[in-house]
Amino acid sequence: MNTAISRRSLLASTLGLALAGSLCQDFARAEDFKMGLLVPGSVSEEGWNRIGYNALKGVEKQLGAKVSYVELQQNPASFEKAFRDYASQGYKVILGHGFEFQDAALDVAEDYPDTYFLISSSAIHEGNVIGLNTDTSQPFYLMGVIAAKMGGKAGLVGGMEIPPIQQAFAGFKNGARSINPDFPISEAYIGNFTDTTAAKEAALSMIAQGADFVVPNASGATVGGYQAIAESGPNVRSFSIFSDFTEVAPNNILGLYVADYAQGVVEVVRSIKDGNPPKENVVFGLKDPKVISFTFRDDGPVSVPADIQAEVTAISAKIAAGQIKTGEQ
Repeated sequence: MNTAISRRSLLASTLGLALAGSLCQDFARAEDFKMGLLVPGSVSEEGWNRIGYNALKGVEKQLGAKVSYVELQQNPASFEKAFRDYASQGYKVILGHGFEFQDAALDVAEDYPDTYFLISSSAIHEGNVIGLNTDTSQPFYLMGVIAAKMGGKAGLVGGMEIPPIQQAFAGFKNGARSINPDFPISEAYIGNFTDTTAAKEAALSMIAQGADFVVPNASGATVGGYQAIAESGPNVRSFSIFSDFTEVAPNNILGLYVADYAQGVVEVVRSIKDGNPPKENVVFGLKDPKVISFTFRDDGPVSVPADIQAEVTAISAKIAAGQIKTGEQ
């Protein structure tokens, strides 16, 4: 009798432990750390959208997160729906990869206080909506210095006239005019981030009007600007921005501004996962060499002379130290 009772007790204990283990596994699955990404276009495009995708994959690899992304067109209603879909499914972090996602995030965030909404190219910090802003005026300032040292006129082709692109172009203009206050610079916006033909036509128009330095900054449409530069011959120079476009314009690129924004995002998400979310909007700059770098290209038919390289390197150090303000209009 006692033996039977012992066996029943042992069986009950075993079943209890098994049930507890199963419940723990179910709870762990329910508590998986998840991150979603919203991009304004296709992640297959080199440039801005690919950077957002790389950030998502970095979070997956380094933090063990479950990740998902959705590709969207410029439609604010679809932005809000995507944010709500992810938040309602228990995603802890959702990255809206572009300033254009900010308003939709603000509309949704109050309904999901336990979800963090990260907005690329934004200076916001309101509750659980946090801007991640790369100060692109800093590397663009360096480009402007080089253009004014080596060229006669510059052209800037933007996607939409929004703060992050305006900031970048302000940096370029400030850099150029720190060398030559009268250096001519033309500026145009194509009104979207997808029309490569429009970006190409805008760049060709600037080149026809004498621009020998042209810098496109239009997300997925950017490649159209580089195509125009390449077709115009090696006397038109440019800089590769965000990603390496050297293959598109191999005879024209003088330097590369590469933003390892992905790693910056990983560190921000890590802080959220660890329970220490940023207390203000995050700004990456030349002071963050793991995130932002500007390097000279020396393997092309035209390169930046050594003396100008040295001067630009010294200016970069002053920017990183906060001694030069680059983005002021």
